[in-house]
Amino acid sequence: MTAVKICGIGDRSSALAATAAGADLLGFHFCSSPRRISPEAARDIVAEVRALPGRTPDIVGVFIDPTEDEVEATVRLVGLDRVQLHGREEPGFRASRPILKVLRVLETGIEGDGSWPDPLILDSWSADGRGGTGRTWRWDLAEALARRRAVFLAGGLTPDNVTDAVRALRPHGVDVSSGVEAGTPGRKDPKLMKAFVQAVRKVDVAVAG
Repeated sequence: MTAVKICGIGDRSSALAATAAGADLLGFHFCSSPRRISPEAARDIVAEVRALPGRTPDIVGVFIDPTEDEVEATVRLVGLDRVQLHGREEPGFRASRPILKVLRVLETGIEGDGSWPDPLILDSWSADGRGGTGRTWRWDLAEALARRRAVFLAGGLTPDNVTDAVRALRPHGVDVSSGVEAGTPGRKDPKLMKAFVQAVRKVDVAVAG
């Protein structure tokens, strides 16, 4: 089953709606971003999500060029399950939680160091390296990597195109942020999130069959 990560959660209602929609991972931005949230606010939201009955999503903290100490402090305060590194971090970065490293996709191919552990996140290239552009990229550029590595696809995904992306690459997961927002960064649209997850599950069933 394709993992669904809904990233850039900015408030309580978005987190609860993403959980209800069936997201497998929730991402919180602790970096320079229109979707930035304080660790203290995220801690309170995460506590409420985890108090829900049944299985709840893994919590991912998104960082850009942090120090190891900064990451560890946030891991402990918020209770992160995973750490996403979206900057120029080098392999060997130490964290007490599993790392999701973002590699940028250029027109000529994938930029980055493939020595990072799985899973990797492949995101649209941007001049500042921060992602969150809402731009799609040529999925065929990742075909070879997706065959041998566990990858999340990110960048410009929406309920309308995620089916094609999953069918084309059979990725480990998909990662969406702006594609399920109603306009304000960080505030997610419950209907769009539900449609996104349902689109992924529909193609999972079709591919498996």
